[in-house]
Amino acid sequence: MGARSKARKRAVDLLFEAALRGDDPVTLLADRVGSPDVPPVNDYTVTLVEGVRAHQTRIDELLTEHAEGWTLNRMPAVDLAVLRLGLYELLWANDVPDAVAIDEAVQLAKSLSTDDSPRFVNGVLGRIAGIADKLRATL
Repeated sequence: MGARSKARKRAVDLLFEAALRGDDPVTLLADRVGSPDVPPVNDYTVTLVEGVRAHQTRIDELLTEHAEGWTLNRMPAVDLAVLRLGLYELLWANDVPDAVAIDEAVQLAKSLSTDDSPRFVNGVLGRIAGIADKLRATL
């Protein structure tokens, strides 16, 4: 697993933990960075967590619009964390190709969630990728 893949996994872990605790993910991240009690936090993990948090309102609006038949509250928390991260990379990470953002999110869903989650994550992000250029123009 590459450094960015590991950073993505750590970011999903932090987003998931913050959601379960009802904490702000950036605050949780700040508690971890430099802490002697946990492994060092990769710079890309910091970028991802801060990016998801900064754009979470828009990310959640898009997920609500494109997750057909699913509300955010009904989604498994790990799937929501994966989708938020994938959507952040899809729309705001200019150095990550769309296909890579989707594939990495699907791989995270495969390793962290249910058997149905990869297909769900792929479908939601795939629908949004189809209009990504239009969306990026409005960001």
